[in-house]
Amino acid sequence: MRYEFYYWPGIQGRGEFIRLALEEAGADYVDVARRKGGEKAMARLMESGRTKHPPFAPPFLKAGKVIVAQTANILFYLGPRLALAPRDEAGRLWAHQLQLTISDLVVEIHDAHHPVSSWLYYEEQRPAAARRTADFWRYRVPKFLGYFETLLERSAGPYVLGRKLSYVDLSLFQIVEGLRYAFPKRMKRFERRVPKLIALHDRIAKRPRIAAYLASRRRIPFSQWGIYRYFKELDR
Repeated sequence: MRYEFYYWPGIQGRGEFIRLALEEAGADYVDVARRKGGEKAMARLMESGRTKHPPFAPPFLKAGKVIVAQTANILFYLGPRLALAPRDEAGRLWAHQLQLTISDLVVEIHDAHHPVSSWLYYEEQRPAAARRTADFWRYRVPKFLGYFETLLERSAGPYVLGRKLSYVDLSLFQIVEGLRYAFPKRMKRFERRVPKLIALHDRIAKRPRIAAYLASRRRIPFSQWGIYRYFKELDR
């Protein structure tokens, strides 16, 4: 199976969680929108009437005649096919539940710098962003990352689900990477509170296929147009 992956070509965004899974599995895939004419092809698939189940927005994945949208849903679909999810139904649902929790965290991260509206520039909502970021680091980061730290403490192996790597681990790697980019000072202070999560991040970074991907041009750099954006005044 050759997968067709669709996401905006210039940002990591939510699509990066999918890319990491595809790269770790050594899957045969094409990042369509990064090719000539790819964005137009992506737009066509989102048009009503072009397909039976048109996606609302990227990311989405085309596997043969099947089109799957939403990050957590795509990973739920890919997990068993890429050997990145448990074989049993209860285990797959548990992994999906954790990925949905990560999706909630992603929204919190984005809204730290754009709490009023995504349509407004950051400069138009600075006071609100400063207040939201303070609350984010005081309440939300400890709650979310503390939850995954507890799961790792209770795990029977080096990964969240035990001895075997899953797409959840890859997504947590991306969470740490993104927070380090957006909030380097705050994250450096906080990391001592989640040592097992940081160890997981480091373990993922050393995996051969992930390390090769991170060093390649396929890995889009962080920027001020993604989920994670660095603003000096928010990182105190």
